[in-house]
Amino acid sequence: MARPFLLAQLSDPHIGATWTDADPADRLEAVVEAVRPHAPDAVVVTGDIADHAYAREYGLARELLEQIGAPVYALPGNHDDRAELRAAFDIPGDGPVQYAVDLVPLRLVVLDTTIPGEDGGELDAARLEWLDGALDGKPAIVALHHQPLQLGIPPWDAIGIPAADRAALAAVLERHPGVEAVVGGHIHRPITGELGGRVVISVPSTYVQGRLDFDADAIVVDSDEPPAFALHALVDGRLVSHVHQV
Repeated sequence: MARPFLLAQLSDPHIGATWTDADPADRLEAVVEAVRPHAPDAVVVTGDIADHAYAREYGLARELLEQIGAPVYALPGNHDDRAELRAAFDIPGDGPVQYAVDLVPLRLVVLDTTIPGEDGGELDAARLEWLDGALDGKPAIVALHHQPLQLGIPPWDAIGIPAADRAALAAVLERHPGVEAVVGGHIHRPITGELGGRVVISVPSTYVQGRLDFDADAIVVDSDEPPAFALHALVDGRLVSHVHQV
């Protein structure tokens, strides 16, 4: 059997963060070292790359990510600044950071869910219209930051995507059977769900993980859980996703 196409997904590095004693750059470097032997064909980083959106944070993140040795595709999270992110990763344009890349045999479609200055996300009509046009029938992964799922964990659901926007995204996904998965981060946990007949996958952070607590009234992160990444493998035309702790 031929070697599968591999898309590595890293999420929520939060370079520059001081939430715990763990160093986000050291942890990202450890994840990069773990990813590199798999020789992925491409890398997607699903937001919150920098914690304060400083140029030096993005510069360090890019320096580390390039050591994987594959093209790196970035998108913003709620901690990111669109302009600084575009400058650091050579992404043209302005406004929402949205683009599609043909990574034969897979199409990567990057969708911006951020609201500048806010922790929560949204998918307005303009963004969903763009997504509808970017999906062209090929096998595709839609990558975003905020997960379009209701989790049952109140503080995370409070800074997610509104129910109406999730429903509108589901309608778009239902029209495009070529979408293999919707992948994101934000929650700092491995989570799977379904929307519009498509699997939704949340990948853990390369920094610290969100504590699993359905009775929580505030978000708590835990540096005792290890950092992690995902490898999305296209095997015989279907996507299989592997989440690996480091």
